[in-house]
Amino acid sequence: MDWEMWQRSWDQQQQFYLPEREERFRVMLNVVAAAVGTAPRVLDLACGTGTISRRLFARMPEARSVGVDVDPTMLAIAQGSFEGDSRITFLTGDIAEPSWMESLLDEPFDAVLTATSTHWMKADPVIRLYADLVKLIRPGGVFLNADHMPDPDTPMLNAIDKVIQNAHQENARAHGALDWEQWWATVALDPGLAGPHAGSRAIFDQHSGGEEHPVTWHCRQLREAGFLEAGVAWQSINDAMVVAIR
Repeated sequence: MDWEMWQRSWDQQQQFYLPEREERFRVMLNVVAAAVGTAPRVLDLACGTGTISRRLFARMPEARSVGVDVDPTMLAIAQGSFEGDSRITFLTGDIAEPSWMESLLDEPFDAVLTATSTHWMKADPVIRLYADLVKLIRPGGVFLNADHMPDPDTPMLNAIDKVIQNAHQENARAHGALDWEQWWATVALDPGLAGPHAGSRAIFDQHSGGEEHPVTWHCRQLREAGFLEAGVAWQSINDAMVVAIR
């Protein structure tokens, strides 16, 4: 399997929806380095193909990471890409379920990082997740969540953002970029991913109908969960990243 090809393909597909994706990751790692140093123990939450951990290791080679995800296709690509790298361990777990963190309580994390994951969840599981993270992060550690966080109170700004996103996607399509459904269609054609793909499709059917919330909602829930502070680390109209200090 050409795992690097799949990594590049995943990045390009995500870039189709998030033109400032790399800038968002750059800011995320800036916060980590400033808050907990350049050799952190990180939980890559809903890690997908290991996108955050790849950038973490490129920036901080002495970092360690634990990647958790429920999607078998994502985990197959991640495990194949990181084969032989002792700095990272992968676990199967569904962060929407209360039992997801049972194997993670032995040693606290310096930072928990996630991107484009919580909008797939309903509000109650996100609130429970935030309370779980307080138990996993050491005092002074940080949690960063980058995701779609539209504000229903700014309809004109939301309309402007829609125009920007549509223009970006039209340009990306003209240059051969794949959208979400097209990318998964290419996965389905790869015999090496047939088993994981079947598992992924079953998960999609179970995890449909998530909810998006504005930055203020996320910050409030993080503070109520027990984090000392919560605020905005980065924002581009409806795409934002919140940071919470344990």
